[in-house]
Amino acid sequence: MAKNSAKDIEVTAFATHQIITQPNPLRKVLRRVEDKDMDDPIGRAEQALAGLSGEFKDWMTTEVNRLSAAYVAIRNDGFTKERRDELFRAAHDIKGGAATFGYPAAAGIAESLCRVIEHAPDLEKVPAELFTHHINAILAIVHENTRLDSISVSAELSRRLRKVADDYLAHVNRDRPEHLEVILAPSIAPTE
Repeated sequence: MAKNSAKDIEVTAFATHQIITQPNPLRKVLRRVEDKDMDDPIGRAEQALAGLSGEFKDWMTTEVNRLSAAYVAIRNDGFTKERRDELFRAAHDIKGGAATFGYPAAAGIAESLCRVIEHAPDLEKVPAELFTHHINAILAIVHENTRLDSISVSAELSRRLRKVADDYLAHVNRDRPEHLEVILAPSIAPTE
Protein backbone atom coordinates (compact mmCIF):
# COMPACT_ATOMS: atom_id res chain seq x y z
CA MET A 1 0.00 0.00 0.00
CA ALA A 2 1.40 3.41 -0.91
CA LYS A 3 2.14 5.78 1.94
CA ASN A 4 0.43 9.13 2.06
CA SER A 5 2.68 12.10 1.62
CA ALA A 6 2.74 14.81 4.24
CA LYS A 7 0.88 17.17 1.92
CA ASP A 8 -2.11 14.73 1.74
CA ILE A 9 -2.59 14.79 5.48
CA GLU A 10 -4.68 17.57 7.03
CA VAL A 11 -3.95 18.79 10.55
CA THR A 12 -6.48 20.95 12.36
CA ALA A 13 -5.09 22.47 15.52
CA PHE A 14 -7.20 23.38 18.53
CA ALA A 15 -6.14 24.85 21.87
CA THR A 16 -6.08 21.47 23.62
CA HIS A 17 -5.67 18.98 20.79
CA GLN A 18 -5.12 18.34 17.09
CA ILE A 19 -7.20 16.38 14.61
CA ILE A 20 -5.21 14.59 11.94
CA THR A 21 -7.19 13.54 8.88
CA GLN A 22 -5.70 11.48 6.13
CA PRO A 23 -7.40 10.97 2.77
CA ASN A 24 -9.48 7.87 2.21
CA PRO A 25 -7.76 5.80 -0.53
CA LEU A 26 -11.02 3.94 -1.18
CA ARG A 27 -12.65 7.03 -2.65
CA LYS A 28 -10.71 6.38 -5.86
CA VAL A 29 -12.29 2.96 -6.35
CA LEU A 30 -15.87 3.82 -5.36
CA ARG A 31 -18.46 4.53 -7.97
CA ARG A 32 -21.30 6.86 -7.12
CA VAL A 33 -24.73 5.57 -8.05
CA GLU A 34 -27.90 7.57 -8.07
CA ASP A 35 -30.64 6.43 -5.70
CA LYS A 36 -32.87 5.39 -8.59
CA ASP A 37 -30.13 3.03 -9.85
CA MET A 38 -29.41 1.38 -6.47
CA ASP A 39 -29.32 -2.40 -6.54
CA ASP A 40 -31.52 -4.27 -4.04
CA PRO A 41 -29.98 -7.74 -3.57
CA ILE A 42 -32.65 -8.77 -1.04
CA GLY A 43 -35.39 -7.81 -3.48
CA ARG A 44 -33.67 -9.78 -6.24
CA ALA A 45 -33.36 -12.80 -3.94
CA GLU A 46 -37.04 -12.61 -2.98
CA GLN A 47 -37.97 -12.37 -6.64
CA ALA A 48 -35.84 -15.41 -7.44
CA LEU A 49 -37.46 -17.39 -4.59
CA ALA A 50 -40.91 -16.40 -5.80
CA GLY A 51 -39.98 -17.66 -9.24
CA LEU A 52 -38.83 -20.97 -7.79
CA SER A 53 -41.71 -21.42 -5.34
CA GLY A 54 -43.65 -23.53 -7.83
CA GLU A 55 -40.81 -26.05 -7.76
CA PHE A 56 -40.71 -26.31 -3.93
CA LYS A 57 -43.40 -28.99 -3.80
CA ASP A 58 -41.52 -31.06 -6.39
CA TRP A 59 -38.27 -30.68 -4.44
CA MET A 60 -39.94 -31.75 -1.21
CA THR A 61 -41.63 -34.67 -2.95
CA THR A 62 -38.23 -35.79 -4.20
CA GLU A 63 -36.77 -35.52 -0.69
CA VAL A 64 -39.60 -37.44 1.00
CA ASN A 65 -39.42 -40.12 -1.68
CA ARG A 66 -35.71 -40.45 -0.94
CA LEU A 67 -36.47 -40.75 2.79
CA SER A 68 -39.17 -43.32 2.14
CA ALA A 69 -36.92 -45.36 -0.16
CA ALA A 70 -34.14 -45.36 2.42
CA TYR A 71 -36.51 -46.71 5.05
CA VAL A 72 -37.99 -49.34 2.71
CA ALA A 73 -34.44 -50.61 2.06
CA ILE A 74 -33.87 -50.85 5.82
CA ARG A 75 -37.20 -52.59 6.41
CA ASN A 76 -36.48 -55.10 3.64
CA ASP A 77 -32.78 -55.78 4.27
CA GLY A 78 -32.00 -54.46 7.77
CA PHE A 79 -29.69 -51.73 9.00
CA THR A 80 -26.21 -51.33 7.61
CA LYS A 81 -23.96 -48.34 8.08
CA GLU A 82 -24.72 -47.21 4.51
CA ARG A 83 -28.50 -47.57 4.91
CA ARG A 84 -28.42 -45.83 8.28
CA ASP A 85 -26.38 -42.99 6.81
CA GLU A 86 -28.75 -42.62 3.84
CA LEU A 87 -31.79 -42.51 6.14
CA PHE A 88 -30.07 -39.93 8.33
CA ARG A 89 -28.99 -37.78 5.35
CA ALA A 90 -32.47 -37.87 3.84
CA ALA A 91 -34.06 -36.84 7.16
CA HIS A 92 -31.36 -34.22 7.74
CA ASP A 93 -31.88 -32.72 4.26
CA ILE A 94 -35.62 -32.47 4.93
CA LYS A 95 -34.91 -30.90 8.32
CA GLY A 96 -32.70 -28.31 6.65
CA GLY A 97 -34.91 -27.47 3.69
CA ALA A 98 -38.50 -28.06 4.73
CA ALA A 99 -39.06 -24.68 6.37
CA THR A 100 -37.62 -22.89 3.33
CA PHE A 101 -39.90 -24.91 1.07
CA GLY A 102 -42.97 -24.08 3.18
CA TYR A 103 -43.20 -27.20 5.37
CA PRO A 104 -41.93 -26.15 8.82
CA ALA A 105 -43.73 -28.97 10.65
CA ALA A 106 -41.97 -31.51 8.42
CA ALA A 107 -38.68 -29.95 9.49
CA GLY A 108 -39.52 -30.57 13.15
CA ILE A 109 -40.49 -34.18 12.53
CA ALA A 110 -37.36 -34.76 10.45
CA GLU A 111 -35.29 -33.32 13.30
CA SER A 112 -36.95 -35.74 15.71
CA LEU A 113 -36.16 -38.63 13.34
CA CYS A 114 -32.54 -37.49 13.11
CA ARG A 115 -32.33 -37.50 16.91
CA VAL A 116 -33.60 -41.09 17.04
CA ILE A 117 -31.10 -42.23 14.41
CA GLU A 118 -28.26 -40.36 16.07
CA HIS A 119 -28.90 -41.23 19.72
CA ALA A 120 -30.48 -44.69 19.77
CA PRO A 121 -27.85 -47.15 21.00
CA ASP A 122 -29.08 -49.95 18.71
CA LEU A 123 -31.22 -49.01 15.71
CA GLU A 124 -32.27 -52.64 15.24
CA LYS A 125 -34.09 -52.41 18.60
CA VAL A 126 -35.92 -49.16 17.85
CA PRO A 127 -39.60 -49.99 17.40
CA ALA A 128 -40.36 -49.95 13.68
CA GLU A 129 -43.49 -47.91 14.42
CA LEU A 130 -41.35 -45.01 15.63
CA PHE A 131 -39.66 -44.79 12.23
CA THR A 132 -42.89 -45.45 10.36
CA HIS A 133 -44.83 -42.73 12.23
CA HIS A 134 -42.11 -40.15 11.57
CA ILE A 135 -41.86 -40.98 7.87
CA ASN A 136 -45.63 -41.20 7.36
CA ALA A 137 -46.09 -37.86 9.15
CA ILE A 138 -43.55 -36.19 6.86
CA LEU A 139 -45.22 -37.73 3.80
CA ALA A 140 -48.66 -36.58 4.99
CA ILE A 141 -47.48 -33.03 5.67
CA VAL A 142 -45.89 -32.69 2.26
CA HIS A 143 -48.80 -34.27 0.38
CA GLU A 144 -51.66 -32.69 2.37
CA ASN A 145 -50.26 -29.23 3.15
CA THR A 146 -52.92 -27.43 1.14
CA ARG A 147 -55.69 -27.08 3.76
CA LEU A 148 -55.64 -24.34 6.38
CA ASP A 149 -56.49 -26.72 9.24
CA SER A 150 -53.54 -28.93 8.33
CA ILE A 151 -51.06 -26.40 9.76
CA SER A 152 -52.25 -26.78 13.35
CA VAL A 153 -52.62 -30.55 12.96
CA SER A 154 -49.07 -30.75 11.57
CA ALA A 155 -47.67 -28.72 14.44
CA GLU A 156 -49.42 -30.93 17.01
CA LEU A 157 -48.24 -34.07 15.24
CA SER A 158 -44.69 -32.74 15.21
CA ARG A 159 -44.85 -31.92 18.93
CA ARG A 160 -46.22 -35.34 19.87
CA LEU A 161 -43.74 -37.30 17.75
CA ARG A 162 -40.88 -35.32 19.27
CA LYS A 163 -42.17 -36.14 22.77
CA VAL A 164 -42.48 -39.86 21.97
CA ALA A 165 -39.00 -39.90 20.42
CA ASP A 166 -37.47 -38.02 23.36
CA ASP A 167 -39.16 -40.33 25.88
CA TYR A 168 -37.88 -43.38 23.99
CA LEU A 169 -34.35 -41.98 23.77
CA ALA A 170 -34.34 -41.06 27.46
CA HIS A 171 -35.40 -44.61 28.32
CA VAL A 172 -32.88 -46.45 26.13
CA ASN A 173 -30.04 -44.12 27.13
CA ARG A 174 -30.73 -44.15 30.87
CA ASP A 175 -27.42 -46.01 31.46
CA ARG A 176 -25.45 -43.78 29.06
CA PRO A 177 -25.12 -40.42 30.83
CA GLU A 178 -23.13 -38.76 28.05
CA HIS A 179 -26.01 -39.37 25.62
CA LEU A 180 -28.72 -38.71 28.15
CA GLU A 181 -27.35 -35.23 28.82
CA VAL A 182 -27.57 -34.34 25.13
CA ILE A 183 -31.03 -35.82 24.75
CA LEU A 184 -32.48 -34.06 27.78
CA ALA A 185 -30.88 -30.69 26.99
CA PRO A 186 -33.37 -28.10 25.79
CA SER A 187 -33.50 -27.69 22.05
CA ILE A 188 -35.33 -25.44 19.69
CA ALA A 189 -38.68 -27.07 19.17
CA PRO A 190 -40.57 -26.27 15.99
CA THR A 191 -43.20 -23.58 16.36
CA GLU A 192 -46.03 -22.63 14.09
